Amino acid sequence: MYHDDHPPMHIHVEYQGYVALISIVTGEIIKGNLPKKAFKLVKEWVITHQKELNYDWELAQKFEPLEKIQGADND
Repeated sequence: MYHDDHPPMHIHVEYQGYVALISIVTGEIIKGNLPKKAFKLVKEWVITHQKELNYDWELAQKFEPLEKIQGADND
């Protein structure tokens, strides 16, 4: 997730050369692609952490520091 990113609410996912934008609302791929197994894990994670992701999206829109979410690769 990036500060002041464009709608719809989404996260950026990179996995072994694959890149995708994933909807925070549905967990579905908006743009790009991921291998099936990786997509399944990411979708489950997004749905499980939807409340935290929504909160971080709001923070990002205001250029405020984001909260870390368990299980996310925060590099």
